[in-house]
Amino acid sequence: MKIEKFEDILSWQKSRVLAHMVYRSFDNSKESSFKNQIERASISVMNNIAEGFERKSNQEFKYFLFVAKGSCAEVRSMSYIAHDLNFIDNDTYNQFQTITLEISKLISGLIKKL
Repeated sequence: MKIEKFEDILSWQKSRVLAHMVYRSFDNSKESSFKNQIERASISVMNNIAEGFERKSNQEFKYFLFVAKGSCAEVRSMSYIAHDLNFIDNDTYNQFQTITLEISKLISGLIKKL
């Protein structure tokens, strides 16, 4: 399948799901600085994929994909402390781990193709 717009990119689609998960999971959180940081990191994944694609340069796209991959790792890292501090339950933690690892692998594959 030819990618014609960033919405066609599977890692962008999955990162959109991740952002929804993060916002839903921390919707009622009283830990405002933690909530803000993990929400910003989750949005950063999808936005960097989109921005990089729209730059229309493989070199720039790669750069933004690496930034997106880093933000994805940040969400995964923060999910550890969220779980440790009982901000999220085991199921939510496992979902975060699974989807962030999947997105990271998808982004790595895209980087290799470029």
